[in-house]
Amino acid sequence: MREDEIRINVTIAERSYRMVVKKTDEEKVMQAATMINERIKSHKQAYDYRDYQDLLSMVCLQLSTLTVKYEPDAAYKEKYLCQKLDEASVFLID
Repeated sequence: MREDEIRINVTIAERSYRMVVKKTDEEKVMQAATMINERIKSHKQAYDYRDYQDLLSMVCLQLSTLTVKYEPDAAYKEKYLCQKLDEASVFLID
């Protein structure tokens, strides 16, 4: 384990997972686990499922769909911002 990494325990669907993450990523990983657990709970209530594999599959599909939906938009915005920064740097150099 490197100096910038720590061990954490993450609980998803009532199972604990020991992970090594960068210290700077710990909060994001914990937020992601919380989001997954909240969505599992929501699906469990809405669809009356008890099997965690089914619930996890539904949550994975839901979150993956969001990623696929917004990833191209984020890439476009990044490209646009880089272009604008390049244009602005021309003025700063002159």
